[in-house]
Amino acid sequence: MKDRMKKIGEFFKDAGRNVKLSMCLMGLGQLFYGQVGKGLCYFAVLVLALIYFIWRGIADLAGLFSLGTREANTWLGIEGDNSVVMLLMGILAVIALLFLGVCYVANVKDAYETQKLCERGGRPASFKEDLKQLLDRKFYKTVLVLPVLGVCVFNILPIVFMIAIAFTNYGGSIVPPKLVDWVGIDNFVQIATLSQFAPTFGKILLWNLAWAVISTGLNYFAGLGLALLLNKECVKGKGFWRAFPMLAYAVPGFITMLGFKFMFSYGGPINQIITGMGYRAIGFLDIDAKWIARGIGIAVNAWVSVPSIMLLATGILSNRDASQIESAKIDGANAFQQFRHITLPFVLFSTTPVLISQFIGNFNNFGVFFFLRGGLYIDGYFLASDTDLLINWLYNLSINNNYYNVGATISLIIFMITSLLSLLIYTRSSSYREEDTFR
Repeated sequence: MKDRMKKIGEFFKDAGRNVKLSMCLMGLGQLFYGQVGKGLCYFAVLVLALIYFIWRGIADLAGLFSLGTREANTWLGIEGDNSVVMLLMGILAVIALLFLGVCYVANVKDAYETQKLCERGGRPASFKEDLKQLLDRKFYKTVLVLPVLGVCVFNILPIVFMIAIAFTNYGGSIVPPKLVDWVGIDNFVQIATLSQFAPTFGKILLWNLAWAVISTGLNYFAGLGLALLLNKECVKGKGFWRAFPMLAYAVPGFITMLGFKFMFSYGGPINQIITGMGYRAIGFLDIDAKWIARGIGIAVNAWVSVPSIMLLATGILSNRDASQIESAKIDGANAFQQFRHITLPFVLFSTTPVLISQFIGNFNNFGVFFFLRGGLYIDGYFLASDTDLLINWLYNLSINNNYYNVGATISLIIFMITSLLSLLIYTRSSSYREEDTFR
């Protein structure tokens, strides 16, 4: 921190007149260096920013803090403030302010670099030369402008908006035209302590973690096992057996889920076989099925996910050093010891990032239980069933029941859990700590 402050102090001490002019007014330093085109561009950015903030930007920033002061009344014809729109536009104004700050810093930095160039006996670049650089040496900046703007508007803005909603009381009966207000961490406290949410959150979180671990482990080792089996020389028709599981992977996931839902329904083929044998039909996905329904969900998810792991593992195993296996056989290692000490570390080293992404995907796997058992609410759960994951409960709360603030809070909790677990697992894996092991 001291070094940074020292460098800033040295910069202000070393900055010449034109650099200080750029600090006072964007583009002015460039104009004094004779860089008219560049100076006018910076000045135009400043003018456009001032027009925006005078026109509505300042009001949007103020609305971000107040979220409205006048409530609408449609019966009396009174137009009021829309808190959600004010929140969204306020976030957009903050992004615009940050963009202006980036341009201001770039303007000062450019003037300082031009000063240093002149001190070395050079001359300031002309506008034409700057344009050539943007198409040559600095072409990466040119092509990144539109993607960065797109990311800000279509990615960063919705994420920040969702995070902000988690700290408001937006939801339930408090929706526009009623005014929304900031409530701090009250939503997090409600989820952790309120009898309406806390028991359901605790039970779903435990099941969600168990589901993610079981599904990820089953899918990974089943896919790896198939790949090892198909690598055996005694297996005939390897091309067919590799292509066959891909049929499950190629079919759209929701079609597979609906197909399995029909298969396990009361009138489905499985229950028809059971009743044809003289037994009563089984409610595989019924309201009291619980572990049977959970087991079916795990199996269906494996049916969809295992083929991709099998293909990945097959490609990795083709690069395995056969001499290590031969040496292990000579030393008397059995098949399990070869797998544990040679094959598994080699495959894990290459697939740890994929394994983490599989875990996150399973943790947020919305489709499996939505299509198998969606819309089912069970006693002891608030607007959820005993097979719902956090992502399903979030959907039920926010989309079906207008608890937008609680849904946004759960989204934030999901993000914190998955990101922390991902970082923890990856930093402790051989892919991160022993990068050169298999090179």
